[in-house]
Amino acid sequence: MPDLVLAIDTATEICSVALVDGDDVVERSEAVGQAHSERILPMVDAVLRERGRRLADCDAIAFGAGPGAFTGLRIACGVAQGLAFGAGKPVVPVGNLAALALVAAEAVPNARRILAAIDARMHEVYWAVYEHEDGALQERAAPSLAAADDLPALCRRQAPDLVAGNALAAFPLLAARLDVALAAQARASAAAIARLAIRALASGGAVAPAQAAPLYVRDRVALTVEERRAAAPAR
Repeated sequence: MPDLVLAIDTATEICSVALVDGDDVVERSEAVGQAHSERILPMVDAVLRERGRRLADCDAIAFGAGPGAFTGLRIACGVAQGLAFGAGKPVVPVGNLAALALVAAEAVPNARRILAAIDARMHEVYWAVYEHEDGALQERAAPSLAAADDLPALCRRQAPDLVAGNALAAFPLLAARLDVALAAQARASAAAIARLAIRALASGGAVAPAQAAPLYVRDRVALTVEERRAAAPAR
């Protein structure tokens, strides 16, 4: 199994980079707001220098493919493509909801079925369901977009052991209606993305740099002012 993967994630306001080298993990994370493009490459250089590695030493470059902020996803994909093309390495797109589920499952060891849910803005959530067993994740419901108000019904239908992600903090009144364990502070990390990428790479999940693409989930990137007003919850 390949064991040296560089991963980057800019899907949220957190800019995160990790180098996973076998059992050794070095990770840098910064709250950068909109400054991902300025910080991501210096952070990549920092984690490589910390372990005395070069980009050419990596087996692959992984990135958080989404769902998440549209600009952030494009930055992560573009940077991963550029690094991989320059180093002659493959790219491994990794779902951010899967990485979130892995982090949450390891924080709550008795949770096997995890519903990962993050704030998608406009009173909506991105969500997916995963089974966690023996350190591996199996997708049971693919990443989708739903109205935030549908979260309790989703939980009843999907019957998770654990709901994780910042959707719980974004919609606390809805979270209070969920009769299940909650992990509101769990978030995807570049280290989790790298670890999932190692498994994907070993099973043929890598692509050529030109074939890498974000997972947007929401079909439309931009809405008109009127559409935004219509989608906003009543106050």
